[in-house]
Amino acid sequence: MSVTILGVDPGSRYTGYGLVAREGREIVHVASGRINATGEDEFGARLPVIYEGLSHILEQFEPGESAIEAIFTAYNAQSTIKLGHARGVAELALRHAGLAPRDYPPAEVKKTVAGDGRADKHQIQEMVKMRLELEGELAEDAADALAVAICHAQTRSFDKHVR
Repeated sequence: MSVTILGVDPGSRYTGYGLVAREGREIVHVASGRINATGEDEFGARLPVIYEGLSHILEQFEPGESAIEAIFTAYNAQSTIKLGHARGVAELALRHAGLAPRDYPPAEVKKTVAGDGRADKHQIQEMVKMRLELEGELAEDAADALAVAICHAQTRSFDKHVR
């Protein structure tokens, strides 16, 4: 049985999304991209852009499960607060669609996808492209969101076998 998983990499300027389908042992790319909220100068005006963008993706693809990157402490408090707002809006959109997202810390996502909890953005992009057999450019936000979805797909499979 196949399940479509939506991974989300929340951000106040760009929110990445990645959809994968788990088909038996295979994980295949469904769609990916990023929601661009940079058209709004005021931070508060970006939040509805994120919500509406995710709501549209949820309506279009109707994923069965979702996962979201957990908040990490940014270099300054203001960035962390903005990230928290963007993540809250993303989680609200997921929950309004009937999905209870599973949180994954960035280090766990990186370890699962690249084998190293400290992998850099470029390593994650390349590993996601290789794993999903994607060609061409892949935005960092989309790659991160796909990495979250892959992490969930693998964890979900492992959890089923352990229980």
